[in-house]
Amino acid sequence: MLDQPFTKPDLVLTDTHGKSFDLREKTKGKPTLIYFGYTNCPDVCPLTMSNIALAKRALPKADQDKLQVVFVTTDPERDTPASLGSWLNAQDPDFTGLTGDFPAIQAGARQIGIGIDAPKKEKDGTVVSMHGSQVIAFSPKTDAGYVLYSEDTTADDYTKDLPKLIKGENP
Repeated sequence: MLDQPFTKPDLVLTDTHGKSFDLREKTKGKPTLIYFGYTNCPDVCPLTMSNIALAKRALPKADQDKLQVVFVTTDPERDTPASLGSWLNAQDPDFTGLTGDFPAIQAGARQIGIGIDAPKKEKDGTVVSMHGSQVIAFSPKTDAGYVLYSEDTTADDYTKDLPKLIKGENP
């Protein structure tokens, strides 16, 4: 639980279908998990999204349909709408992927206390995007971010918490 709830970031980005996506407008009144990461991430990002996908599948169908999971890329140069879409499809076809200008993405992340750095090329040619690995849950009742999950959160943790988060309750 956060002492001070976060206001949902004021972000208008491009979704995996190439359409404009206003984060506040499209997720208003819906239980929403927001995560900033990138598809070429070697470890934390795929594991986090996989854990959320597993937990979501354990929910009753009606609750699955309510839950919004939004993945915002921290590597917009490589994560095009198409590549982001196919990567997220492998996790859960209903997950929303967003991309856009890096400064806008970075400003949106900062609004909820998540630091991200512009991707940089290492000597061996790999590109690394440093990003905070927190998942923030936003309440369907208040639209405020009130629960923060770290990279150590397991699929079981999400499975236990999601039914409460969907109702806007404290897990």
